[in-house]
Amino acid sequence: MLSEHDVKAIIERVKGRVAAVESADRQGPALAAGDELAAYEGQLGEGIYPTIDKAVAAARRAFVQFRDMGLDGRRTIVDAMRATMLREGERLAYMAREETGLGRADDKILKNRIVTLGTPGPEDLDPHAVTGDDGMMVTEWAPYGVIGSISPTTNPTSTIINNSIAMISAGNAVVFNVHPSAKAVSVENIKLLNRAIVSAGGPPDLITALPNPTLESAREVMYHPDVRVLLVTGGPGVVKEALKTQKKAITAGPGNPPAVVDQTADVSKAGRDIVNRASFDNNIICVDEKTTIVVDTVADRLIQAMTAAGAYRLKEHELKRLERVIFKEAGPPSKPGLINPEWIGKDASVILGAIGVSVDPAIRLLVAEVPKEHSLVWTEQMMPVMPVVRVKDVDVAIDLAVRSEHKFRHTASIHSTNVAAITKMAREMNCSIFVANGPNYAGLGEGGEGFASFSIASPTGEGLTRPRSLSRERRLAIAGGLRIV
Repeated sequence: MLSEHDVKAIIERVKGRVAAVESADRQGPALAAGDELAAYEGQLGEGIYPTIDKAVAAARRAFVQFRDMGLDGRRTIVDAMRATMLREGERLAYMAREETGLGRADDKILKNRIVTLGTPGPEDLDPHAVTGDDGMMVTEWAPYGVIGSISPTTNPTSTIINNSIAMISAGNAVVFNVHPSAKAVSVENIKLLNRAIVSAGGPPDLITALPNPTLESAREVMYHPDVRVLLVTGGPGVVKEALKTQKKAITAGPGNPPAVVDQTADVSKAGRDIVNRASFDNNIICVDEKTTIVVDTVADRLIQAMTAAGAYRLKEHELKRLERVIFKEAGPPSKPGLINPEWIGKDASVILGAIGVSVDPAIRLLVAEVPKEHSLVWTEQMMPVMPVVRVKDVDVAIDLAVRSEHKFRHTASIHSTNVAAITKMAREMNCSIFVANGPNYAGLGEGGEGFASFSIASPTGEGLTRPRSLSRERRLAIAGGLRIV
């Protein structure tokens, strides 16, 4: 993640360019979020086209212009994109919350900031040179061209910001097919990014999309002959379709991240970490903790720590009523159930209200102690409901974590000071993100080190996508030449 010094440097470099963008962005009276949603519906221009063919053609023209700008040009453009998103991220967060009805606006603001500052830029593509008696070899990273990107309703703006910075840093153009339930805020996001690009001397239409995306338009993007690569963040259906195209497809699959707590852990910190991040944006982020598995000797202390951190512990009869609300169909023992989508991303207090329990809206997470076979353990709920399972020891905990994650190999965590246990779980989970002694979000560089990504491509092996993931490795070998010593 970028340091504060890096952030200041970025802002300083683009001050002269940002003024023009600010002027364009603020024309006319300010609109309420609801008014904005209506105002941008179906509006064309600034990267928004009526058909996929026109959107792809525009992106292709932009790519041809862009490839001659070099790495310095990319840096300037990406700096302008970051500056615009730092300024507009809060507004976009509120728009996303209003349009989708999912999550918490304050958390979405943080998500937008994380990807704005934490997504790697062109520096990720530094060349590599090797010299020896037989000459010199240089490895560089080349763009593909036009990339097709499918974005989700759960993280519409953060995914667009993250993917756009990564793709353009790599020298590509992109055509988005955004989720229909988040089309208005996505269109606004794409328009803002295009304005930033043009203000920094880049070509128009490096980022394009439709105003009214559909499942059919997503398929058109995937199979369009001028779209070279696919980056898909969505459900199993769209991922499966992307893999059928025979193109290079980078797909972000599902997750059901378990958190293990053993008897050597700092239990109070573990409780706080799990509550704070399992409740983040009401658990709609794939990396959020979905299940807690705790060694029996510290289970009571952990649950107490969770309630002290702002969780509500469900009584047995409340859990039974809740199950009838949040599940369309509970799964058989040790199998996933079918979640009622009406409750995905809703506040904990709202979910409790559906079963007649009134609590302070500050309550962020519902905690329920359940047996290991319970559907909550095996289901990616994407709502602030945390099942807690007691087990006899850390080996049993790790085994259950591996099985309940369904080998998605997405994200997992452990709270422990036992190096052997940490090592064993990291190896057996084999996830793209593994966190020890911190919230899962630390794996995205928030509270931990490293870069941010909102496209976790476990199914196709890229892991956390970055500019290098969206580039072709090219090698120049000069046999017997340019060796000067």
